[in-house]
Amino acid sequence: MLAVPSGTTPRLAGRLAALLPLAAFAALWAAPAAAQPQVVRVPVSGTVEMGLAPFIERVLEEAADEGADAVVLDIETQGGRVDAALRITSAVSRSAVPVYSFVNMYAYSAGAMIALSAERVVMREGAVMGAATPVDGSGEKASEKMVSAMRAQMRALTEARGLDPAVAEAMVDEEIAVAGLVEEGKLLTLTTQEAVAIDYAVEAADWDGALEVLGLAGAEVAEAEVNWAERMVRFFTNPVVAPLLLSLGFLGLLFEIKSPGFGIPGSVGLAALALFFGAHQLVGLAGAMDVILVVAGVILVLVEVLVVSGFGIFGIAGMAALVTGLVTAQLGRFPTGSDIVQALTVILAAILLVTMTAWSLLRSLPNSWRLRRSGVILGESTDREEGYTSAEVRSELVGAVGVAMTDLRPAGVGIFGEERVDVVSESEWIREGTPIRVLAAEGYRHVVRPEGTRSAGQEA
Repeated sequence: MLAVPSGTTPRLAGRLAALLPLAAFAALWAAPAAAQPQVVRVPVSGTVEMGLAPFIERVLEEAADEGADAVVLDIETQGGRVDAALRITSAVSRSAVPVYSFVNMYAYSAGAMIALSAERVVMREGAVMGAATPVDGSGEKASEKMVSAMRAQMRALTEARGLDPAVAEAMVDEEIAVAGLVEEGKLLTLTTQEAVAIDYAVEAADWDGALEVLGLAGAEVAEAEVNWAERMVRFFTNPVVAPLLLSLGFLGLLFEIKSPGFGIPGSVGLAALALFFGAHQLVGLAGAMDVILVVAGVILVLVEVLVVSGFGIFGIAGMAALVTGLVTAQLGRFPTGSDIVQALTVILAAILLVTMTAWSLLRSLPNSWRLRRSGVILGESTDREEGYTSAEVRSELVGAVGVAMTDLRPAGVGIFGEERVDVVSESEWIREGTPIRVLAAEGYRHVVRPEGTRSAGQEA
């Protein structure tokens, strides 16, 4: 109950008493608004790839800065990269804001790991979660090392929440049996009812029901969205785009080496390689060692091509360092067989693109009328109208006799009839006024010798 402060005058007390109902109404109206929880909804859908990790890390940091009450991961994925899932679970464990997961129909493989990293799991009616064993590129079970790491991670996540770790391990390894859930030799995937029965999750009919069981009913929900920078990073790390960047990078450097100075091709090549390595570094794939390997590989190959003749140890070592650096720049902490195959495919595609493009350019550039017109490539001859004249072969001068107008040391000028012609002595120094004979006409070059002497190579 609100009271008028003591010591006030009767007139002031009357005014305060009149304002008390308005103040009470304002307090009652503002209280629910202040108490309304703030929730950030984060979509985890499609393939779990390395671009998803920095997105979730950013959202969790922004949610903490803005004072959100909770972050809910809306999961509907068939899985993806193990290293990406590990990075996400690490970010969830460090979050200053409570993180919950809502399994919206299915959370397989890496998706199950992400779901279990949250403080509480809510599963929609008819949803499933599990089948988290890692596989290689052919879809077969990965190595024991990878399976063991995944199993340990799942066990640690569930132990932190006080759940039975054997259930999570059975999602990874079919050799683990759980009484009443799965027998040995079969991989565990939990339905909503099974997860609720063993306290692995609670059930909700939909998103609003999930908020209600989490104690966040009526919350103001903010939808997290990928920003432009994250879209760019995902685009440049796409297996289709990555080989194009590599191809453009190496083609630019190749043409720069073949031309004097440093210009547009080299700048474009360096920019393309910077985008490739920068994007892969941002998503946690490439590191400084990968860049060092690639640079060392390029230097060794250049030494082999420009300094050492043939193809030997420098070329082999350079190619090995180059390929190793490019492959490891696309792998994470726990690469599977499919990750390695994908990285090698990107490299192979880049090599094919570089080879085909270089071959096509070498064939087409000399015949490009645009480059000829711009003067980048000179033709075999140039018209008079363009300001230049090319020397014609004067075959009619062969055998002509004239006089040296200047000393030929060995080049000079001779006169034949009334025509001045640039000439060059066959071998000796010819003095001015000496009769000379043309031995050969080679465009602008007319070879002469003194008249009455034998040319070099003639027998006496």
